[in-house]
Amino acid sequence: MKSLKIILSGGGTGGHIFPAVAIANEIKKLVPHAEILFVGALGKMEMEKVPAAGYKIIGLPIAGLQRKFTLSNFKLPFLIIKSLLKTKKIIKEFKPNVVVGTGGYASGPLLRKATSMRIPALIQEQNSFAGITNKILSKKVNKICVAYEGMENFFPKEKIILTGNPVRQDIANLESKRTDALAFFKLDGTKKTILVIGGSLGAKTINEAIGANIALIAKSNFQLLWQTGKTYINTAKQQVEPYINQNCFAFDFIYKMDYAYAAADVVISRAGASSVSEICNTHKACILVPSPNVAEDHQTKNAMALVNKEASILVKDNEASEKLVLEVIALLNNESLQNKLIQNIKPLAYLNSANVIAKEVLKLANYKLD
Repeated sequence: MKSLKIILSGGGTGGHIFPAVAIANEIKKLVPHAEILFVGALGKMEMEKVPAAGYKIIGLPIAGLQRKFTLSNFKLPFLIIKSLLKTKKIIKEFKPNVVVGTGGYASGPLLRKATSMRIPALIQEQNSFAGITNKILSKKVNKICVAYEGMENFFPKEKIILTGNPVRQDIANLESKRTDALAFFKLDGTKKTILVIGGSLGAKTINEAIGANIALIAKSNFQLLWQTGKTYINTAKQQVEPYINQNCFAFDFIYKMDYAYAAADVVISRAGASSVSEICNTHKACILVPSPNVAEDHQTKNAMALVNKEASILVKDNEASEKLVLEVIALLNNESLQNKLIQNIKPLAYLNSANVIAKEVLKLANYKLD
């Protein structure tokens, strides 16, 4: 039995971690005896989330460049050198067949060192606009798996494979779950439902826009499933209290997201790469409110990739307080526009991305499946 060893690196946010774990899970499904090691950044989210998913992780003393002037930026060259030395030691000891980077601080040193040691490498780029690190690394890696068309603007065309982003697999075939979903959330099947998801930590602007306009949502005879994140939940509970009988509900976190999507008629969301890919896979009409606090304005570019195909509506963050709820009410009252958005978002779905990417990893390792 041929051995197979893979190092994956993805971290900083769930948008980098989840794809890496999904790829790892798919590799294990295809090759159960595969040995998988993660490399992350010390003190970051991946150091907790990856072991919770059942994988070993080693942390690097790496950090990002701060956009404002700060003393920590002076430490950065030393942290990079330290991380490259540690990465070299990890690679020599583990002896991977392939390394995979899905973004985050640790991906850079890992892929850079691996490619200099002539180990096959693959990047999984989630966004529609590539970051500086991946643009530099693209010249050295063997394959680049992307979620959007037009990525030859950033990467060598011959290395690109259009795979979509790995997202949760339980969101396929939602129609069959709709009846159970309505019962689970105690919703009325004759009313239309708005699902609000600002990300697992919530989104301040979206929360404030929804909170200020719950009376208007209820008065318009619509239902609300609102994921607020932990910081806003107490305020949100007070805001929905007068309208619970009209099926307006707030949650700090929704664990049955497949049911939430199944019950929803329109989704309001930030435009992180994983969120956008997930909504595409649900075939739902959506309104995207890109976060302005993201490096290189990735979220606006992700949203525009859908807007340009008439597959989503965009509301700017600084206009959300005035426009967001009015836009969602107008959309719910416009059946033909809902249908148009749904039809245009369907071709953007990729339901087996993790499997496609895992098979590309195996090809780079020269590992043949039986």
